[in-house]
Amino acid sequence: MNNPDLKAESKYNKWIVILSVVIPLAVAALFGVNLRKLGFDVAPLTFLPPIYATINGLTAVILMVAFWAIKNKKIKLHENLMKMAIGCSVVFLVMYVAYHMTSDSTPFGGEGAIKYVYFFILITHILLSIVIIPFVLITYVRAITNNFERHKKIARITFPMWLYVAITGVIVYVMISPYYA
Repeated sequence: MNNPDLKAESKYNKWIVILSVVIPLAVAALFGVNLRKLGFDVAPLTFLPPIYATINGLTAVILMVAFWAIKNKKIKLHENLMKMAIGCSVVFLVMYVAYHMTSDSTPFGGEGAIKYVYFFILITHILLSIVIIPFVLITYVRAITNNFERHKKIARITFPMWLYVAITGVIVYVMISPYYA
């Protein structure tokens, strides 16, 4: 490993693996915990879904503007926007977990073909939201370690996947919002 960029990048690999495993497991575990059902006197945070759906939409816009910025060689703007997109994703995740820890899950009430469309979008959204974690982390690490050729290669995969997750998060919210209590 003579390449200094690869050496700098490799010191982050342990953290990428740990976070890529721990985040989905923690979300899955916390998703199944309802504080109210455990006897805690907490108000259901039912106001959060439109906020975190908006954050998903904002993330999609930020990703598209960041793509435009890098295509137009506005590197510092691209860098700042990508940090903002990561920050939005973290805020989304915290709100999503907080909502599900204090509120009952809402079943989708649509029937017929729309139900299959909803579940296709939901399932692909969930699966890709897990898959995207290591992709975002690897893409980010390659940028901060100045390994821009490898950064560009993985960013071509990361960008459309992350954009899909952000957009489908909004679509899932729009489709299920009529069924909130």
